[in-house]
Amino acid sequence: MNDWHSWAAIAVFVGAYALIISEKIHRVAVALGGAGLMLAIGATDDVSAFYSEESGVDWNVIFLLMGMMMIVGVLKKTGMFEYLAIWAVKRAQAKPFRVMAMLVVITALASALLDNVTTVLLIAPVTLLVCERLALPAAPFLIAEVLASNIGGTATLVGDPPNIIIASRAGLTFNDFLVHLAPLAVVLIGVLLVLCRVMFRKSFVYNPDRAAEIMELEEREAIRDPRLLVQGLVVLALVVAGFVLHPVLHYEPSIVALLGAGLLIAVSTVETGEVLSEVEWPTLAFFAGLFVMIGGLIDTGVIDEISKALADTIGSNELGGSMTLLSASAVLSGVVDNIPYVATMAPITADLVHNMGGAGDHVMWWALALGADLGGNATAIGASANVVVLGIAERSRQPISFWQFTKYGLVVTAVTVLISLGYVWLRYFALA
Repeated sequence: MNDWHSWAAIAVFVGAYALIISEKIHRVAVALGGAGLMLAIGATDDVSAFYSEESGVDWNVIFLLMGMMMIVGVLKKTGMFEYLAIWAVKRAQAKPFRVMAMLVVITALASALLDNVTTVLLIAPVTLLVCERLALPAAPFLIAEVLASNIGGTATLVGDPPNIIIASRAGLTFNDFLVHLAPLAVVLIGVLLVLCRVMFRKSFVYNPDRAAEIMELEEREAIRDPRLLVQGLVVLALVVAGFVLHPVLHYEPSIVALLGAGLLIAVSTVETGEVLSEVEWPTLAFFAGLFVMIGGLIDTGVIDEISKALADTIGSNELGGSMTLLSASAVLSGVVDNIPYVATMAPITADLVHNMGGAGDHVMWWALALGADLGGNATAIGASANVVVLGIAERSRQPISFWQFTKYGLVVTAVTVLISLGYVWLRYFALA
């Protein structure tokens, strides 16, 4: 890392991160400006930025988001989200914390079955409508759901993109994730509900008049276009099936989402322009800029140096190694997106496992997965789902600031990572 490109890349990334935190300049402008500087100083180039699988824009993430945003945009026109909002509030007797608990559990379950980004795209519009109906601030509910989506996504192979990378490299199956990580994810969701009750207690203001109004509503009347709803739900079901059958079909989620969006536009009467207007273009641009900036750190060897330093620290000590890997991954995944981080750490973790004799319970891999997935909750840009929800909130004129998210995210990350450290020690060492 003696090359001046490395230090220049670090300066650009740290400067961009500081501007995002300060919120003096819009985060999209900062990300695109930072990406431009990375290209200008030669930290990366156009071939790496746009075509490299290791250090370029992750087009699978971009097009997965775009496809799902288009499908959600069509479903919005049917009244489905209003229906779900009224249904959820009525089942929770319009009690704010009960509503939050219901949305958190639904989000966690859906994130385990789909993936956390798709889930928040579907749940966020419902949440905004629920909060509007009950005259509640939307930010606490949206933040709680993002935190739940990242925890729920930890439970399965398809729940969070880093898990797919780990499974591929380590030869792990869907059932391996269920057996080893799902029990912990269930416990952590319970812990999250307790934390939400404390952290957001001032937001749970019960409005009896609003509650009475909603309890009298008939949710079926919210459906504006039954035919379009049926078409949308059929396509959504096909897309979900495509996600779940990924090991059999070998279609990337982005391909499935784009095929679903194209099919829905083709069979419905909705104008293509209307659907495209529902896409969160600033969010996609932010992701592209962020990927290029992180790519600059990868291409100049900065990420590799950090990873090797971690490997040197760990050595052949499996207990200390798994604890260090989990903790360090949680910290680093809060700063850089967890997808390129795990892609970089996967081969290093494979070497660590090999040096330790290849533990039968894959403890090092579980440590990497838990650190990367849970660490994504730490900051507003730590995971893809966080960025997506911030974009939706801003578009709905209820913006969530970097620090508003991060002050809660850091608490939840600290608690869940500590519990995870205890879980890894107890399950793979104390009781092994």
